[in-house]
Formats: sequence, structure tokens, C-alpha cells
Amino acid sequence: MTGPDFSFERAAKARGFARIAGVDEVGRGPLAGPVMACAVVLDMERFPEGLNDSKKLTAKRRAVLAEAIEACAEVSVASASVEEIDELNILRASHLAMERAIAGLKTPPDHCLIDGNLIPKGLKLSAEAIVKGDARSLSISAASIVAKIRRDHLMSTLAQHYPGYGWESNAGYPSKSHRLALQNIGVTPHHRRSFKPVHNILYQQKNVSD
Repeated sequence: MTGPDFSFERAAKARGFARIAGVDEVGRGPLAGPVMACAVVLDMERFPEGLNDSKKLTAKRRAVLAEAIEACAEVSVASASVEEIDELNILRASHLAMERAIAGLKTPPDHCLIDGNLIPKGLKLSAEAIVKGDARSLSISAASIVAKIRRDHLMSTLAQHYPGYGWESNAGYPSKSHRLALQNIGVTPHHRRSFKPVHNILYQQKNVSD
């Protein structure tokens, strides 16, 4: 199977668009931490070799590529908080993070390639949704890599303040060790209360204390 290319970007340029941003988010599945999004405008003549869906790359390779992307492309990263996730729901919060990342680009794009099957409702720009876009569009691949690196770094930093949950290795995803820590140590302010495993523990604690 071939990797991502510039097919979607070239098609958009053929329709008259000049500044095309690839947009992706990371962190919809974790029980803790914000959801993070990235928007990247790549120079189609000058970009790092080896871009791919961030999940298909090693952590070391992601780190090298993220640095290269930030050195040669226009990049904006934004997030939606745990409170926003709990208030809005994870899909809407991830779209809000995408909208913020796009708004953070120094020069607004005139077309966005959005990873997934939905375009954020609040986006006022021309856009198209691309299912599995991080494995099909180089611009979205670049966005997925930077978003993943930034979020992993944030979770490693939070892990120093809240040891025992393994966030430095599981990035807040519901690994077995993370679930056990939730039961044994409890819920932190960085846990998503609307997510079932967290909600259930809080509910049990409430019943015990009542």
C-alpha cells in the first residue's frame, strides 16, 4: 500500500485554492488530558521525506519529523481542555481544537483538508473531510505527527505532577496500568469525568461516601 501524497492538495489547487492546510487531532480516546489539534500548511516543493500517519511511525521517527516539519512549514497547534470535553462531548471538543488550530495560522488558509468524516461546524472556511486522511494526505500526515508529539510531551509533563498513572508511556489512554491506577490512586483534575471508566469510579466513590 502506498503512503500519503499530494493528490488532495493538487486537486484543491486545480480548483483555484492557493493556501491549503492539513488538519488533524490526537487524543480522542484517552481518559485524561486535553484533545490536541494541529494545522499545517506545507510547501509542496520543500517538505520532509517519510511523512506518514503518526501511528505508523516510531516515537523517535515522529520526533525527528516533527522538528523538520516545524522548521519548513507553517504550523499551528491548539487544544480543547478536559472541562470542554466534559461539557461539549469529545467529538465537538476535538472539532473546537481543530478550529482553534486553523485560526492560529499566521495567514489564514483558503481550503482545509480535515482528517475524518466530518467538517467542524464552526469552520467558516472552505474544507473537505478525508477519511483516514493522515494516511492519504501529506499535509494531514504532517499535522498528525506534530499533534501527537506535542500531546505526548504535555502528558509526560503532567505525569511528573501526577505520578503513578503512567501518562509518560500511555499518554492518558486506558491501558491496564492506567485503569488500575484510577482505581487505586483515584481521579485527578486532568481526568475526563464524562468518560465511562472515570465516571464509574466517581460514582462508586460517591456511593461509598453517601
